[in-house]
Amino acid sequence: MNRDLPNFQYRGARALVILHERYLREFVEVWRRARVTGVKLPQTDDPSYQSWDTLLKHLIRAARGYMVWTCEKLELPDPQIDIPTEPEDFAADVDRILEHVLDKWWRPLASLPEERFFQPVFKSRWEVEYCIDAMLEHAVVHPLRHTLQLEELMATK
Repeated sequence: MNRDLPNFQYRGARALVILHERYLREFVEVWRRARVTGVKLPQTDDPSYQSWDTLLKHLIRAARGYMVWTCEKLELPDPQIDIPTEPEDFAADVDRILEHVLDKWWRPLASLPEERFFQPVFKSRWEVEYCIDAMLEHAVVHPLRHTLQLEELMATK
């Protein structure tokens, strides 16, 4: 991470943005390792696990979605996170796409006071209520969960 860190009014949001970046980067590295080791993804009806490329797309699109949702709920401008729609495009250009997504995570939340992160709560796209702080925590944990899944798959190979 070689960027100038904005001065966040709410340091908790800054910490969550940093953690999200750390763990999304870690996921991509573990995804790369798992993919080349010949580990097979589990058989499932989950469309995110249909291939290595769809799994990568799922994580990157989710990162985009968390920030887009957050900006919508806070009535902030669209963060302009533009990513390819085809999973194959992700694998071929993952480093550039990852940098773009992560760069866009730094801008929207820096000037917001702490109270905007806790009240009110909003329904997520999957119908669960979250305050903004909790959604950011969810965004941090999402790549951690998938990283653990891949590490466990590699450990059983």
